[in-house]
Amino acid sequence: MKPPSADRTTGPSAEERPGEGPGRTETPEPADHADRSTTGAAARPLLRALPSVHELTRHPLIVRLIEDWGRTKVLDWIRDEAATVREWIRNAASKGTALNSLRDALDRVTGETVRDAVPRGLSEGTPAAYPDESQHETTPHSVSPRTHWEQWKATLLERIVDGVRRRADSAELEQLGRVINATGVVLHTGLGRAPLSAAAVAAVQSVAGAANVEFDLQTGTRRTRGFQLTGLLTTLTAAEDALIVNNNAAATLLTLQALCSGREVVISRGQLIEIGGSFRLPEIFELSGAVLREVGTTNRTRVSDYERAIGPQTAAILHVHTSNYRVVGFAETPAIEELVRVAHRHGLLAIDDIGSGCLVDLPAHGLPAEPTFARSIAAGADLVLGSGDKLLGGPQAGIIVGRSRCVQMLRQHPLARCVRIDKLTLAALAATLETYVRGTYAEELPLFRLLLTPQQELLGRAEAIVTQVRALPKVRVAVRRDVAPVGGGSLPGCELPTAVIALRHAVWPAAQLARRLRTGRVRIVPRIADDEVLIDLRSVPPEQDDSIVLALRLLAAATEPEQR
Repeated sequence: MKPPSADRTTGPSAEERPGEGPGRTETPEPADHADRSTTGAAARPLLRALPSVHELTRHPLIVRLIEDWGRTKVLDWIRDEAATVREWIRNAASKGTALNSLRDALDRVTGETVRDAVPRGLSEGTPAAYPDESQHETTPHSVSPRTHWEQWKATLLERIVDGVRRRADSAELEQLGRVINATGVVLHTGLGRAPLSAAAVAAVQSVAGAANVEFDLQTGTRRTRGFQLTGLLTTLTAAEDALIVNNNAAATLLTLQALCSGREVVISRGQLIEIGGSFRLPEIFELSGAVLREVGTTNRTRVSDYERAIGPQTAAILHVHTSNYRVVGFAETPAIEELVRVAHRHGLLAIDDIGSGCLVDLPAHGLPAEPTFARSIAAGADLVLGSGDKLLGGPQAGIIVGRSRCVQMLRQHPLARCVRIDKLTLAALAATLETYVRGTYAEELPLFRLLLTPQQELLGRAEAIVTQVRALPKVRVAVRRDVAPVGGGSLPGCELPTAVIALRHAVWPAAQLARRLRTGRVRIVPRIADDEVLIDLRSVPPEQDDSIVLALRLLAAATEPEQR
């Protein structure tokens, strides 16, 4: 549609309206010969009321959004919102929709009630209904068409501004930011797994600028990245050497490619795991160039199965801890000690992937046993692999410990450069490992504080929160006992006793209530069970209780159902 050639006082030209300037392709008018003129006559005057980009960028909210997000992004949002409103107007006109229905259409576009903002004086779509200079004279008790016109223009401007605000709100939720993990799953993969300790956070901040990442301050010479952690890991595991990469999948890939490419690696069928994000161990094998030789069955694999599979092309036996599932019942699998003996008897490498990266004896803390680095090293494994952000309680990392000759081969492989970790992860991991060396991990690491909190303490905190919000309108709250998994590919089948705050809203269903909590000023990620929203305190540190109270008060203050 070309810009109208009528009186310029009736509204801005297409070049001044959002999304219709040079370089932008305007949506064409309907091609139907009978409808084309009707659509133009009905829609054109209403479209002329669309505010220009210049008008919109002077709006106080838009000014603030430009400061926060930049002019380019906000202008894109303006054009998109204007195009949405414009399309609704055209569709209504093309279908002969009365303007009362058009008001309803705009309600659907904006998610808000436009009410009488669409001027009823324009309902017939005749030229006499649109303002021009001859229409300034009105009777004392009449409302001039120009008044309707200005109301219509103001409505469109506010609708576009509100749409831009909604886009900014949505974009903000897409950014990486702080949330309260109220799912009860302490090692929640989607929420970043293990929370970092205060010491780890401080360590990250301390190396934000220049740091001795690969530099020896005593000699003034370059060092291998991660040398600061080698001593910590060898002390804690009794291994000869150590290497850190960016995650345990990378540790597995590097190990297979550097030591086993082109040769066979024997593994039990019951250990061909799939890790998060649908990544499967056979795919890592394929990528590494190592040949997968699976033995036994899903539920039972014996030492004799490994023995029969060994041949001239065999490079290693790989044992993988099934850290995200457990086979129970009629099941059998050799321990790492047995596999080490078989491997070394045949001159092969024994590689143990313990998955969750545990460093300590968990039963001593009342938790189920998990394999540890130290146990596998003591059993004679040549290399032991594990994660840094699971039961170790640190940042995401792949930890490799073992014999010096094997670790050195990995360190010198070209792939090691591709999967190395950055200085921030090094700092956080070093601070985490130091708590184990000091023996203070149970007190200092948030992971252990969350895992080891007694249920009775959680119930007391839940009651204290509910006492502060019980009288709030529209929100019903109750404290319940429950259980929660550990998560994060750790302690499969283990459920910890917990306390939950069960929420119901007088108007909103559970899914909408949960969304309100996730997207509010205080962002809480709960879980839903039996049509109730549950705030599970197993995964919430005590210092966040006040934030939960604030979030629930803000929730109760919202009186209208959420517009979608």
